[in-house]
Amino acid sequence: MEALIGAGRIMVNGEPAHIGQTVSLGDRIKVNGKLVQLRFSDRLPRVILYHKPEGEIVSRNDPDHRPNVFTSLPRMSAGRWVAVGRLDFNTSGLLLLTTSGDLANRLMHPRYQLVREYAVRILGELPDEARLRLLEGIELEDGPAKFSSFQEAGGEGANRWYRVSLFEGRNREVRRMFEAVGVVVSRLMRVRYGPFLLPPGLKRGQVQELPEAEVKKLLADFGMAEAQPERPARRSRER
Repeated sequence: MEALIGAGRIMVNGEPAHIGQTVSLGDRIKVNGKLVQLRFSDRLPRVILYHKPEGEIVSRNDPDHRPNVFTSLPRMSAGRWVAVGRLDFNTSGLLLLTTSGDLANRLMHPRYQLVREYAVRILGELPDEARLRLLEGIELEDGPAKFSSFQEAGGEGANRWYRVSLFEGRNREVRRMFEAVGVVVSRLMRVRYGPFLLPPGLKRGQVQELPEAEVKKLLADFGMAEAQPERPARRSRER
């Protein structure tokens, strides 16, 4: 669909469509010049929390054919799961998925400033100077980055655990930040995304679905209508 939009083959009310655009009752949609019928469902979107293990990729298209998270998710007769952000292949922890692309986009949009919190295990000591740099900001190849919080979380011997948080989700950002100060991350787990915490009883590879009441509250918090009435089916013809 995104390819069709990018090629200018989808029109909304006579204007080229753009990715992320919302349509509603009364809008006229054409695909390759043909008017298509719109149907609106009164169903709530589904939202799940998945405890991603290490060794799974958050993508359906992988040239290396590695295991992906989508094979572990509940099957659906219609629609598809949309991941809210990503975790890299060697990172575990909380991954949100929903059947609503609009909701997923809002949960990822920078304007909402949703915190991402991670448990990080490093090898060796972390000098005070390096910790200060990570809090004040360092320069990565794709721009400046800094942690909004940084707390010790125990550890023994050569392994030290920390809890860190930030308000963006660039590719491998946490690992790259530690690498920039000369520290190796040996394990990384996301434990929070916005208002959601990784449930302590949710084991690796398991899924927990949000109840309808929580989904309704989530939609309200992000300024989304709960549902739209279903439009009666009718035949549309080109004139």
